[in-house]
Amino acid sequence: MRCVIARFPFDLFKHEVEASMKGVKPEPVTGESVIIGRRVYPVKQVGEVITRQDRRDFSAAEVTRALGRLGFTCRSVPVPVAPVEPSPLEAASAALGAPGA
Repeated sequence: MRCVIARFPFDLFKHEVEASMKGVKPEPVTGESVIIGRRVYPVKQVGEVITRQDRRDFSAAEVTRALGRLGFTCRSVPVPVAPVEPSPLEAASAALGAPGA
């Protein structure tokens, strides 16, 4: 498949990406990720390996789009959920315990 990453054209094939990542230890995932084989890699790490470019030269979205089109499962960054503050009545009820306990 033909794709453009960091303004450079690449012909990527799923089996070639899998072969390139074989034996590469996954870094800790802190952002967008992709599943290759049974491993979860950061998309920037995969982009660096398959393009041989510095990670600062391309965006995670470019690599995610290309890998998704090749059939890989890509995951976005989970959105943090803000904790819900209990109301004063709920806080007092929790402090006193459940009725009949």
